[in-house]
Amino acid sequence: MSPSKVVIAGGSGFLGAMLAHRFHETGIEVVVLSRHPTFQPWRVVEWDGHSIGAWAGEIDGADVVVNLAGRNVNCRYSRTNREEILRSRVDSARAIRKAIAVAAKPPRLWLQMSTATIYSNRTDIAHDEFAGVIGDAAGSAPESWRFSIDVATQWEAAVSSAAAPRTRRVILRTAMVMAPESTSALTTLTRLVRMGLGGRAASGRQYMSWIHHLDFARAVDFLIEHDDLSGVVNLAAPEPLPNADFMRAIREACGVRLGLPAAPWMLAAGAWLLRTETELILKSRRVVPARLLARGFEFVFPSWPEAARDLCGQQAMTLPAVAATARAGGGTW
Repeated sequence: MSPSKVVIAGGSGFLGAMLAHRFHETGIEVVVLSRHPTFQPWRVVEWDGHSIGAWAGEIDGADVVVNLAGRNVNCRYSRTNREEILRSRVDSARAIRKAIAVAAKPPRLWLQMSTATIYSNRTDIAHDEFAGVIGDAAGSAPESWRFSIDVATQWEAAVSSAAAPRTRRVILRTAMVMAPESTSALTTLTRLVRMGLGGRAASGRQYMSWIHHLDFARAVDFLIEHDDLSGVVNLAAPEPLPNADFMRAIREACGVRLGLPAAPWMLAAGAWLLRTETELILKSRRVVPARLLARGFEFVFPSWPEAARDLCGQQAMTLPAVAATARAGGGTW
C-alpha cells in the first residue's frame, strides 16, 4: 500500500530534500521536521531533535517516518563535535521512538538512518547483514575510528530497544551517497581530481562502499513497499571497490588522465587543513546489500565507473548552481 503521509525528520539536507521532492511529486503528503524551518512546497515543522513537542502530532496518523537527523561527520572530532555527533543521532532516534509510543495511530513503518561505518576495517571480506563483522574486534583501528563505531552502535540501539509493536522498523546502514550536490562527498573528490590530486589515498587498497543517490531513493521506495523487510538493511551498491580503482573511475569520468597519490602524512595534513578526519577516506568499507539483492531489488547503477560517469555528467551541467550553493553554505542537520 502506497503511503498517504510521510514525515521526514532532519529533512533539510540533500538526502531529505531529495526524498521530500520524490514523495511530493507523487501526491504524497510530506512533512519535514527541521531545526531551521524554511519555505518549501511541503510543510516544514520545527523541532529541536531531542524533546517531544507539537511536532509529535505529525507522527500520529502518518504512514511512514524517515529519520535522517544527525550532525554532519565531515569535521574534526573535537570533544564538542563528538558530543554533538552522538547526541544529534541518539537523541533524535529516542525522540521519534517516544512520539511513536504515544501515538494513537502509530506509523506502520519507521526508516532509521544508520551508517556502514559500523562494520570493521577489513579488505579480505565483504560485510553483509548476516555475517558482517561489527566494530573493531582486533583493536587495530585508531581511537577516532572506534568513536564512529560507538556512535553507530548507540544510534541503532535507540531504535532496536523501542517498544513499537505496530510499527515495522528498518535500520538503513548506508554507504556514502554519491550525488552532484555541493554537500555530497563527490563534490570534494571531483574538486581534488580537477586539481590533479585525485590519485590513490595511501595504499589505495582500502575498499570504498557507495550508492548512487537514485538507487538510495529507489531503495527507500522498495522498503516502503515490502512489508516483510525489517531490521538491518545495507544501503550500498553491490560492487564496492578499492580506493585506487574508485579514484581512477572518477578521473576517467572527469576527463583527467593523472592524479597524484597521497601518502598518509599528506592525508593527515590535508584533513587538518580541511577540518575533517582521515577516517572518511582511509577506513576500508567493503559492504554489500545482501538483503536487498535477495528480495530482487535491481540497482540502476551497480558499478562505480558507470555511476561516476552519470554523476560527473550531472555535476558538469549544474556546476553554477552547485557553486552558488557552496558559497551560501549548504547542509543542515
